[in-house]
Parts: sequence; structure tokens; C-alpha cells
Amino acid sequence: MLIIVLAVAALLLLSLPYWLPGRVVALRVWIFARVNGDEGIPIPGPLVDVSRFKEVYAHQAADGRSRGAALSDLFWYWLAPGPHIHQEHLEPGPRYDEVARTTRAFLAMPTARVEELTARCVERGLRGIDGMTAVRLRDLMMPIWAEFFYEVVFGEPCPPEARDLIAANADDVVTSLKCCGLRHMDRRVRLTDYLEGRLADVRHPLPAGLSARERALYLQGTFFNTAVVQTSEAMTHLLMVLADHPDAQERLRDADDRYVQRVIDETLRLYPLFGVAHRITSGEIQVDDRTTIPAGSVLLFSYPEFHRARFENPDEFRPERWETLSARDADHIPFGIAANRPCPAWRLTPITMRVAAREVLRRFALRTSAAHTRSVPNRGPCLLLPRDAAVPRVRRAALLAAMRIRDRWEDVWRSVVQLVLGAFMVWDARRQRLCERHFAAAEAACPVTGRTR
Repeated sequence: MLIIVLAVAALLLLSLPYWLPGRVVALRVWIFARVNGDEGIPIPGPLVDVSRFKEVYAHQAADGRSRGAALSDLFWYWLAPGPHIHQEHLEPGPRYDEVARTTRAFLAMPTARVEELTARCVERGLRGIDGMTAVRLRDLMMPIWAEFFYEVVFGEPCPPEARDLIAANADDVVTSLKCCGLRHMDRRVRLTDYLEGRLADVRHPLPAGLSARERALYLQGTFFNTAVVQTSEAMTHLLMVLADHPDAQERLRDADDRYVQRVIDETLRLYPLFGVAHRITSGEIQVDDRTTIPAGSVLLFSYPEFHRARFENPDEFRPERWETLSARDADHIPFGIAANRPCPAWRLTPITMRVAAREVLRRFALRTSAAHTRSVPNRGPCLLLPRDAAVPRVRRAALLAAMRIRDRWEDVWRSVVQLVLGAFMVWDARRQRLCERHFAAAEAACPVTGRTR
């Protein structure tokens, strides 16, 4: 009898990676829904199907960003300090317009300059990697893009101490966003202090009407939170896809820009950087003869669902589909919609990704056996294999097998960590009510406009 019990216990233990993470994720989603309340209209969903996704997203009344949504408290919590001045979370109006113009001015760089800067930053980031090396791609990419965006902002090479401050800040933000760790506000505030002392050195004038601290928070939120995190994640997804598809990897090494762009388009279709974008309606939206979305509704636009709804074999990586499809006309919005706060780096990002991918593949072949999901909480485990050195096949296979086993078991522990820490942070964000309290204070300061300025 004891032998049977031990055997069952052993089988149960060995099977944990195959069933426990999924159930823990489902429990976490259930908890999040209960804590955050029952707000939100999913799109696509019962009220708005996929055929009207872009139409509703682009509607002029779908223009609220933070005020009036309980979900905003959570995002402000994750992005603190400075979510009240973060471009993506500002309400529409003169301040948003000026902040957006400033961001576009920083990012309006000639293509040749972008390519040169990207190649230089990637080359520095890959120095010292010799022999077959196991890396976490997001960890590898983050210092590279910290240096890149430092030079975009300040117009000079990034010193190591600034790179380390930026990377530590960005890693802390994205780790807490994925519920893999709690916030460390000291890391974030150290970067704010540094940026406040460097305001006189930026390449373009900063938005008027902001205090010195708010200008530092603008730089931190736009360039050294969002830009560094999103570009690092975009490159992690692209390199993971190439590591998992050796044929596409080999073709991309010598392909023209058209093929590279197809691979990027297909990568961002499968693994969009945004999960759900929420907007708050400032007026009614007439969807059809039977459906009207009232003012004050919270719209939850699901990028992953939209990117899969009307594609043939949507879960397959098939860059060739873009030989006949137009990314402009298809159900594909990796950088949002032009009429409703598109990503300001929509032009810059594909250029940097093309150059960075080529620079990596010029030095290494990539292989992975780890799971690849949209949120990539495992940070993209990957083997870098030097192209100028022979690697024994048996050794490579053993390392990939070990990577797969480790990733499976990490997922068990990580899912439990995400459940516990995620539930705590959702509760703590609702308790602190950063967004709600900000707008309440603004309305008290100016009851007519609801603004402090």
C-alpha cells in the first residue's frame, strides 16, 4: 500500500508542470476580476464583434484614458512614480498634445542615424559573449535599449552608471507588471533624481507648464519605462521566434528588408506587446441599429484576440502570409490605431528591430526549447551559438533538454508567485487608488474643469 501511495505521489509531483500553472493562472484571473470589479466591455465580444473593432477603437468618443476606470488604479500603481504625467495615461487635452509633440520630436531621427545607433548599441551589448551561452533574451536586450534611448534623449553615448539606473528601473517596472515581483520604488526614484539633474542636457525642449520633477517623470515614463521595456520585449519575441524556427532564422540573415518586415509583422501578430488597451468613452458610441455604448463605459480592446480572429491558422508562425496580405489593411495593429493614441515609435521600432536582429544573427545562431507566450514571464531563455565555432550536437541537445525541463519547473513556481504577488498588488492598488485620488484632488482644485492647471 505504501508503495502505491508513494508511486501516486511521485506521479502527481512529476505531472505538476503539465497542469498546475494553467489552473493557477485561471485562479489568478478570477481573483483579479473579483478585486477589480465587474467593469469593462470586452472588444471583440458580445456587443462589438471583430468586424467593428477598428471602427469603435477609432471613434472620437473612445478618447478617455484614465479617469473613471478602476483598472487605471492598477496601471498607475505599476507605473508609479509619475503615471499622472505618462503620455499614454494623460487625458486628452492641451497637456497631452504638447507631451505627444515633444515625444515625436525626440523620435524624429533620420533612418541612417537610427540604424547606426542601433548597430552600435547592439554591438556593445554583445561584447564579451564567447562560446555557447545560455541567456535570458529580455535581460540581454534591456541594457542595449537603455543605451539607445539615453542617446535618443541626451544625444551622447550612455555612461555605464546611467545605463544601470535605466535598466534597473525598466526591469522593476516590467517584473511587477507581470506579477513576478513586487515594486522597488527606490530603484525608480533613483532614476527620477538622476533625470531631474540632467534636464538641461536633453536634445529637445521639454513640455512647458511642467515642474522640473514632472519633466523628469515624463522622460522616465515615456522613454525609460515604456520605450525600453516595450522594445526589449519586442526583440525578445522576435529572437525567440527565430530561435524556434531555424529555417526562418537562416533565411533572415541574408534576406532583404521586405522579408525581415514580414517576420516582424508575423511576430507582433502572434505576440502583440499590448494585451488589453482600455479606453473610457466621453460620449455615446452607436455601434449598430441595436447597440449603443453609453458615455462613461470602459472599453477593453484585446489585441491578442483581434490579431487571431480572422486569420487562417492563426496560431501558426507563417511570415509568408504577409506576401499577399497588407499589414495596413489586415486585422493587425501592433502600434495601435492612428486615430486613437498610436504608439509614437511606430516608425522607429521596425527599423531598430531589423538592424538589431541582423546584428545578433551575424554573430550567433539561436536555439530555444523554452515556452514562448505573449507575456514572456520567463524572460526568453535562449542559447547563443557562435557562428564561427563548431558546437557538438550532443552537447547542444543536452543543454536544450535541460532548458526545457528547467523552464517547465520554473513555470510551476512562477505561477504560484504570480498568484500571490499579483493578488496582493491588485488589492494594494485598489487600496491606494492613485488614479481616483488624483482626479478627485484635481476636481476639488477646480470644480469647473476638474483640472489643477
